[in-house]
Amino acid sequence: MMTFPRRILLAATGLFPQIVTETLYALAVQPGAAGQAFLPTEIHLITTAEGARLARTALLHPDGGQFHALLANYPQLGHPVFDDAHIHQIHNAQGQPLPDIRTPEENACAADAITTLMAQLTHDPQAALHVSIAGGRKTMGFYLGYAFSLFARPQDELSHVLVSSPFESHPEFFFPPATPRRLATRDGQHIDTADATITLARIPVVRLRHGQPQALLDGHASFNQTVATIQKSLEPPHLHIDLRSKQALCGGTPVPLPPALLAWLAWWAHQTLHQRGPQSWRSANAQEFLALYRSVVGIDAEAYEKAALRLQEGMEKEFFEQNNSKLERALKAALGLAATPYLLATSGKRPHTQRSLSLPATAITCHT
Repeated sequence: MMTFPRRILLAATGLFPQIVTETLYALAVQPGAAGQAFLPTEIHLITTAEGARLARTALLHPDGGQFHALLANYPQLGHPVFDDAHIHQIHNAQGQPLPDIRTPEENACAADAITTLMAQLTHDPQAALHVSIAGGRKTMGFYLGYAFSLFARPQDELSHVLVSSPFESHPEFFFPPATPRRLATRDGQHIDTADATITLARIPVVRLRHGQPQALLDGHASFNQTVATIQKSLEPPHLHIDLRSKQALCGGTPVPLPPALLAWLAWWAHQTLHQRGPQSWRSANAQEFLALYRSVVGIDAEAYEKAALRLQEGMEKEFFEQNNSKLERALKAALGLAATPYLLATSGKRPHTQRSLSLPATAITCHT
């Protein structure tokens, strides 16, 4: 991962901002059995309003900020970019920063914020992302891990940092300094930072990015919408077309299609519903398609008139193949991997290749 020019550490933090310095130390200074050192070029936090305040004070303050102290202790870390602009606060529905995450509504806001940020940070193919789920509320860690599973690419990693007792959560312990220090515990005992052990546990996950709907990868879908879409993809497929309302639903998920493609999908549905079998451009009934197209847009529509003129002598090979390709792209863009049951299946060998919907007639409804 050191070959990637942009290397990002993302962590969720709450009342213990030391998660950042402990994770950075484990990644870059003492990777040990965890693997090759990971030297971030930038660091991002996602947190609440209170977590942001603590991170600024404990990590970034010019007087004693522990992030600056870590870099001074270990020059091999370089100078990763980490400032106030890299602290991402979770906001409520009214756009106000959340002081904490307690209610179902606040948890939903946290899930959406994490999903959006993960989409942004994994959008750059030249970036490698390392995500720590060690800090913040337990629900934040869950959402962060779940979002990682949805967005992670081969170069991305997920981890949890473990700190030995009694250093874990000690208010003055942020990392083992190059020159050991004595710290006092709550019961008045003294401990030596040289005895601290920090372990990074890398967490294997199932990576689901490939084939996700483009709206998710672009950060335009909420966490709940994403989960609902994936859940629907696991249910038995059903195609519902209503030309009167100009709508196509695949497994209950709306698929936005321009009128011509909606009519084209309805034409394929008709082939299955009327048990006509696979079709090629030679056997395709152009007039049947045009009748469906006309019911969507009306006879005076310019686009319909152009299609009618083009197909007045029957189906064209180029028209047939172009519409099949456009329909496949639209379905994949809207559904991702869930589009598979709704794509056209190919049968036969060239030059006699034929297409058909793979869905049975019992899984299709079409209202014209």
